[in-house]
Amino acid sequence: MRIFSLHAIRIPVVATIMLASGTGVTKAAENSIAMLGTPKYAADFSHFDYVESDAPQGGTLRLHAVGSFDSLNPYIIRGKPAAGLHHGFSIYFETLAKRSRDEPFSLYGLLAESIETPPDRGWVEFKLRPKARFSDGTQVTVSDVIFSWETLKDQGSPNARATWSRVTRVTETKPGHVRFTFTDNRDRELPLLVAGFLPILSKAWWTNHAFGATTLIPPLASGPYVIASVDAGRSVTFRRNPDYWGRGLAANRGQYNFEEIRFDYFRDASVALEAFKGGDYDFRFEDDAARWATQYDFPAASNGAVKLDVLHTGVPSGLSALAFNLRRDKFSDKKVREALTLAFDFEWLNKTLLHNGYTRTRSMFSGSDMAPTAPPEGFELKLLKPWRGKVPEAIFGAPYVPPATDGTGRPRANLKRAANLLSGAGWTVRDGSRVDAQGAPLRIEITIRRPSNKRIALAYGRNLKRLGITTSVKLVESAQFQGLIDSYDFDMVFGFWGATLSPGNEQQNYWSSKTAKQPGGRNWAGVSDPAVDAMIAALGEARNRAELIAAARALDRILMWNHYVLPLYHDAGQRIAYWSRIGRPAKVPVYGLRFETLWDREAIQRAPARSRAPSKMQEPSWQAGQTPVRQD
Repeated sequence: MRIFSLHAIRIPVVATIMLASGTGVTKAAENSIAMLGTPKYAADFSHFDYVESDAPQGGTLRLHAVGSFDSLNPYIIRGKPAAGLHHGFSIYFETLAKRSRDEPFSLYGLLAESIETPPDRGWVEFKLRPKARFSDGTQVTVSDVIFSWETLKDQGSPNARATWSRVTRVTETKPGHVRFTFTDNRDRELPLLVAGFLPILSKAWWTNHAFGATTLIPPLASGPYVIASVDAGRSVTFRRNPDYWGRGLAANRGQYNFEEIRFDYFRDASVALEAFKGGDYDFRFEDDAARWATQYDFPAASNGAVKLDVLHTGVPSGLSALAFNLRRDKFSDKKVREALTLAFDFEWLNKTLLHNGYTRTRSMFSGSDMAPTAPPEGFELKLLKPWRGKVPEAIFGAPYVPPATDGTGRPRANLKRAANLLSGAGWTVRDGSRVDAQGAPLRIEITIRRPSNKRIALAYGRNLKRLGITTSVKLVESAQFQGLIDSYDFDMVFGFWGATLSPGNEQQNYWSSKTAKQPGGRNWAGVSDPAVDAMIAALGEARNRAELIAAARALDRILMWNHYVLPLYHDAGQRIAYWSRIGRPAKVPVYGLRFETLWDREAIQRAPARSRAPSKMQEPSWQAGQTPVRQD
């Protein structure tokens, strides 16, 4: 078989077809891979554009987490893992390649120095870097890669097992080279998932430790930090490994600048915010617009000791929603779900409780070109046509728009429509209560883990009461919440389903029939719909950006018009607060800022004279509290 690399997709489409037919010239493996199109950075790039390559080294970054933890293994259902461990943060466990945050979906070699895949993406092969090492100095080998796949496929989280089971075999093709062969070549995202989402574990270390059990013994890993100390449930401290093998890699330059990173745990979000104001930690993301509007007027923010910024990103909104548990009969009728959606008065909530800080979510991909803007046409219509008569007819018309109100708190028209829908679904009013044909009342319990959501749930419950529905709100701590979610023991629950500029297999974890009954999964709603499955498959099979957009829009229409969840709201930027000794890059990548790119300004004074004033390092050009202009 002739091979081309996915740095690859620099070759024109016609050339790709020639290679697939066996008439082209074999192309050598390169160090990057893109889902669609061409990777942004050439093979000889020096660093990502969104980092400060000359950032000073040293100091301590203090961060926070809410709740508690009891494990240092983030890849199993059991236990609550400590903050900072998941390979998505890249400070501890590493993958074969590393994702760039200023492209839709491209990865660059990390543990692997080269990547190969054929035109049909039926397999992917990596050449490991000979110098790649675990923190004890042992080499990262093909055996470790194979062990990682086997272990996570058999014992990992449900989502991991679903993904890695689509790899039929992993083999060492020659010394230092490892090939993953897939069950079929329909999912063109799989090579990228293997490259960027399979954490590489130490076979030698885990052979002597039970992978499926929680542990507070630091696992051996290959990342830039090691675990220096653990205070179970209270704090975890990472210390930079002075012998880290990958410090000079272009994909790492300008990152991991602190000597130490410490996560301290707080009981709840309110306590955590007060601790930040008191200087107990250095940097925080704020995801609550009401808190941002009302609780950040404190002395340190007024005198400039704390900086407040709102950063614009290019990432889709994702879907913040109240999920209906479709496994329960009371939510099985679409009319009921639509009625419950009509009772949610966003306009009043936003004005009264949220300080007008949010926008109503109409699409999982709001803020991007993947959100539907008109009736389906072209390739999108082609995807949807076979399902006509099996999906709501509204899907073939204008995009979904959630019901709106006048904001007075008296949504009479919407509640009247909701009452008619409930009656049409067999839920009638008897003695002031909404009951079914057998006289059983309609009762709904809303489970929450964030106290800030309680007032939203209670306000929503008041409108449900006007429909004759008995509603209760159950606030639980994080460990209990996770247990309820893992066993799907809830009626309705607040959740968030993230979206990227290159949606793919994560959508299977969120919405597919395969994960609807899988304990511990992310399909909280229990969606099991063959039309949804078909659109998720179309995402994986997309050959170009236009097909990907069409599949994303089609999926979104099916989810929204079936009212599988009640879409809530989103904000337009990334809110950050940080003490002034913390430096950050001026450029914001499309996926937003990450703490790995921060640095300690005081380290400049501790550094040698020649590095005290890096030529590229500048203060951001905007003032605290203002929205910066996107530079990417």
